[in-house]
Amino acid sequence: MNTSAVSVNRLSQLELARTAIMQDGDTHSPLVSDWISQSWQRCLAQGMQPHYQVGFDPLSSAHIKRTLDQHHELIQAARPELERLGRAIAGTSFFPLITDASGVVIDVGAGVDRHDRRVDVIARVGVDLSEQAVGTSAICAALIEKKPVWLHRGEHFFKDTSIYSCAGAPLWNGHGDCIGMLDLTAVMSQERPELTHLAALSARSISNALLLRQPHHLLLRLNWPGRLMADDNDGLLLLNSEGEVLGANMLARDMLHWVGDKPPHASDLFAIPTGLLFDGADQTQPMEVPLWSGLHLQVQCVLQHSCNNSSQPATTGALQQLQLAMINNAISHAKGNVAQAAKALGISRATLYRKLSRKSSH
Repeated sequence: MNTSAVSVNRLSQLELARTAIMQDGDTHSPLVSDWISQSWQRCLAQGMQPHYQVGFDPLSSAHIKRTLDQHHELIQAARPELERLGRAIAGTSFFPLITDASGVVIDVGAGVDRHDRRVDVIARVGVDLSEQAVGTSAICAALIEKKPVWLHRGEHFFKDTSIYSCAGAPLWNGHGDCIGMLDLTAVMSQERPELTHLAALSARSISNALLLRQPHHLLLRLNWPGRLMADDNDGLLLLNSEGEVLGANMLARDMLHWVGDKPPHASDLFAIPTGLLFDGADQTQPMEVPLWSGLHLQVQCVLQHSCNNSSQPATTGALQQLQLAMINNAISHAKGNVAQAAKALGISRATLYRKLSRKSSH
């Protein structure tokens, strides 16, 4: 069967599903996913009807400004990935946009045809694309289901939105919260479910970039032994100078079987002294580290030399030389044991490494 025939058959099946659920009162149809039928039922329960007109109304200017200010870091972290996405989908009618966790558009990528009103009405910062505003969409689905989704034409609730095809994936912060979503949308497109994979990969890249903007002392890149590292398929774990976890991406949470909201200490996750993670910082080869489960992960430890406390005055001149002399003396007395030297000086190992890195940079 050719692509055109498949598309026509698919749209016919969607109409049958819509009739069964929206008119006959069925709660389930084998022709659509359960999460789609559940969204349709929520829309009906809110008094919506498929023939109602969708306004695509923007929020107030003050609300938009507050939203953009609140998500400034996310917007900045997403920009490079939106540019890469633009190259990947160039030549198609799809374009990317970013929403916050409530479904409000906070950024739009390239490739938007502003001459097409059907595109222009949704590709605007400040437009509310939540389920309450526009019914079933990939945006509300990704935010509610917390997973990558594909939504095609008649799978949308309203007739007005049945012209769109969308792939969406949730965005996460370092605390495991869904803070928004990435959406790829086109008008009157054929099925492109493979874009769900692209949306998921790009959403992961954006989430990782946002995490790495968070201040930290030690970055741990995690993967299973034998896997290649140093890309967005790594688990990422951020530690402070005392080994407390500041944030992690979803891959790290999965690898470490981290459940619950309370950030753990590194010693709760890895079956080695936390100091060994700092000692392994900036080594060329990753360490193989045991977990308390008996499994092992390979861990690349990266010390963030630039993570200084900006509230403290800079140390210069003779005072800096005196500090370095004290550090060298402590390391000498400890016979090269950096952990012991840091303890004798009353500072963390990360602080000691930072002061040594300043010395090597001069």
